[in-house]
Amino acid sequence: MTLANLPPLVTVFGGSGFVGRYVVGALAKRGYRIRVACRRPDLALFLQPLGNVGQISFVQANLRYPDSVTKAAEGSDHIVNCVGLLAESGKNTFAAVQDKGAAVIAAAAKAIGAKLTHVSAIGADASSASFYASTKGRAEKAVLEAVPDAVIIRPSVVFGPEDNFFNKFAAMAKTSPVLPLIGGGQTKFQPVYAGDVAEVIARSVDGKLKPGATYELGGEDVLSFEDCLKLVLKTISRKRLLITLPFGLASVIGKIAEKVPLITPPLTGDQVELLHKDNVVSAAAEQAGLTLKGLGIAPVLISSVLANYTVHFRPQGQFTRPAKAA
Repeated sequence: MTLANLPPLVTVFGGSGFVGRYVVGALAKRGYRIRVACRRPDLALFLQPLGNVGQISFVQANLRYPDSVTKAAEGSDHIVNCVGLLAESGKNTFAAVQDKGAAVIAAAAKAIGAKLTHVSAIGADASSASFYASTKGRAEKAVLEAVPDAVIIRPSVVFGPEDNFFNKFAAMAKTSPVLPLIGGGQTKFQPVYAGDVAEVIARSVDGKLKPGATYELGGEDVLSFEDCLKLVLKTISRKRLLITLPFGLASVIGKIAEKVPLITPPLTGDQVELLHKDNVVSAAAEQAGLTLKGLGIAPVLISSVLANYTVHFRPQGQFTRPAKAA
């Protein structure tokens, strides 16, 4: 194969992360050359078996250092930005990574004329009181200003074996006798499988999505926060007391937990702020067909995979007897 006939090169920023690894897998199956750009390439080598020999390469890049981003993007035909934070840590703040970092990637794509797919989140809003949501909103604006035909992907809560949602509450239930219903537990989510998100991103790289459009991705089930906790408890065969925790008190607890050194807080003040609004696909996206259904993708059901990756949270692990049907 000559250089002129090589498959397109796709650089995936954050390719070693939760969603990123599924994106790399989906692209590898399609035969693309893939460059994984991340802060610690040595920790991303587990991705190599997803492709053929030499198909997946690795490069160091840190969004806080624009030169490293420019270098990582060189020669790319398409760039995918999967970088995102659930909580701030040190210099990796929402503003530095999700806002300014996204703008740096967009500028790099513009400079080399590469196509761009940007992973955002449902609820992204530059005017939001949540730092997470506001930086996601500003990032979308910066991306479209630099690359007007960029595709924006907004998933709801993403689930899968490596998720930080169902796994988090299952871990809490393993050791705590109670679980909190933040704000009464009525916030709605539309969890979407990581593999489905990756399939949409791969189709964007294929050129099958509308240029400049924003796609909102949600699964088949719309669940309240309380529904999610009950589902986790049922799946891992544990009984726990669910107690209502008002937003104000939950926010205070979250902000205090953030200040405790050397621990990952189970909940931050900003995450509590996010719970004030439902996290579901909008009616406008559904009407425009900018959803999984609009793309003809049947969502993977939570019930089909949750038990498989939370089995170790059961009292006797895989040997726990399933609850009898009522």
